[in-house]
Amino acid sequence: MRIRNSALSVSPSFIEKVQETIHSFSASGRVLFYFFSGILVISTCALLFMLNASLLVKVPAHGGSYAEGIIGAPRFINPILAVSDADRDITSLVFSGLLKATPEGQYIPDLAESFTISSDGKTYTFTLRKNALFQDTRPVTADDVVFTITKTQTLTIKSPVRANWNGVVVQKIDDRTVSFTLKQAYAPFIENLTIGILPKHLWENVADDEFSFSNLNTSPIGSGPFKLASLSRTSAGIPSSYTLVSYNRYALRAPYLSTLTFYFYQNEDALIEALKKGEVHAASSISPARIPELQNFIVSSAPLNRIFGVFFNQNQSEVLRDNAVRQALNDAIDRKELVRQVLGGFGTPLVGPLPPSVLLNTTNEDVFSGNNDIATEAKNSLIKAGWQPGPNGILQKSFGTGKNAKVEVLAITLSTGNVPELRAAAEFVRRSWSAVGASVNVQVYDQGDLAQNVIRPRKYDALLFGEVIGRVPDLFAFWSSGERLDPGLNISLYANSSIDKIVSQLRTVSDESEKKPLYQQFTKAVLADHPAVFLYAPDFVYIVPKDIKGLNLGFIETPNDRFLSITNWHRETDRVWSLFAK
Repeated sequence: MRIRNSALSVSPSFIEKVQETIHSFSASGRVLFYFFSGILVISTCALLFMLNASLLVKVPAHGGSYAEGIIGAPRFINPILAVSDADRDITSLVFSGLLKATPEGQYIPDLAESFTISSDGKTYTFTLRKNALFQDTRPVTADDVVFTITKTQTLTIKSPVRANWNGVVVQKIDDRTVSFTLKQAYAPFIENLTIGILPKHLWENVADDEFSFSNLNTSPIGSGPFKLASLSRTSAGIPSSYTLVSYNRYALRAPYLSTLTFYFYQNEDALIEALKKGEVHAASSISPARIPELQNFIVSSAPLNRIFGVFFNQNQSEVLRDNAVRQALNDAIDRKELVRQVLGGFGTPLVGPLPPSVLLNTTNEDVFSGNNDIATEAKNSLIKAGWQPGPNGILQKSFGTGKNAKVEVLAITLSTGNVPELRAAAEFVRRSWSAVGASVNVQVYDQGDLAQNVIRPRKYDALLFGEVIGRVPDLFAFWSSGERLDPGLNISLYANSSIDKIVSQLRTVSDESEKKPLYQQFTKAVLADHPAVFLYAPDFVYIVPKDIKGLNLGFIETPNDRFLSITNWHRETDRVWSLFAK
């Protein structure tokens, strides 16, 4: 103790020595000392600040709101009843399925923890996550999965996705395990497993014939990343807005955005006005022609997994049975110019039957060259095939001899839907074919009338229409000869035995390397027969605010796919050391 005490009392402290030294300076010396000391302190602090800043990185932070405008109001926020884009938009946020699609076009477990597919491709077995909870905190079990699929298959409920589940046997193995058994292997079936799961404990007492009338369709409870917070209605009882909040117990991860609000508008004009006034931050389904009006927004786009073209009905139009005519009509279309004029550049020119997402789509760059002589070249090819200009300049051709002789005029009726994009595309096609020497009559129908009175009975010469190919392309419904009549979707009434084999085989193949040669064979055979004029694959266009981060449109099959990356969207950020950034 004596040694320690004596040590503490020895010589003046360091501070005292410094003070003595400073006092020994002259007045000017002390000023200089304080000046340079101040510079040293400031420099040191600045260096420390800069060092700290260099180690900090921005990371998404929870919080922030997002308001979007939608044309049309939802009626069925229910995964087995949703029919409109508004229905599907909100359904995709409130509900979740066993699997979740990604913007990259893949499938990852969502409510499921894991899954297996049997070697014959017929049985899919899923194990549910232990932490999978509905938004009322009840656990998601195999009973909920079986209930949802069984109701989807129930004829009385009239689910629009019932056909996806025809012949599928769903079975509960235990509380967390469920299996699906197919009659035969079907590779695109995996896409069906993203269907949202209904909470059985809320729906089981709703009679089948009352399913579409339940209040649960407008006040839903699911297991998705967002849950319903509030609903506003007009004086007529129609929903005018929905407010959703982040569901913190979502199985994958709570979203960064705290609040999503959707406002519903009757038409595009009202939606664009709301964007300009700042009532909403974002919108989809805006016509390309109106996009230049929205200068203070970011225009995000991604190819839709669908194709548009003119499909020929050779059963109704005799002139279209001539392969030379079909080829000339195909060659007369400048796809690049069509995409520029009709879609404002938001699309991909096509000459093949596959969308851009299928990389092996066969293209012909000459068709896209912008050559002003393509109409003349197409017309000359017809003249070589025996077609000649008539008195009014319309091409005509004599068939048969003697009493059986007849003259056919190159006249075509082109039918399409009453949608701005389709009307504009039909007019572009009409002008292009008229330049070849064809008489083209464009008939525009309301969507319901087109489906019921034109497409179903196959009453058209040529039909300008679109096909949704699917996230996992299923070409069978569009090109199998067995699908030529309603309710089949083979709207070109195409029949080719080799194509039948290919599209059937593609349904059973899941390995991409095995699909590639089949896609090539399919494309080559279809293009040789010219059953349709393939025009373009449109882009999905999404108007978003400039400060939204984490948005990844990626692969878009249907408009609600814009929300596939919703858990990563954010408007708020924090700064943390890179060591702690995830």
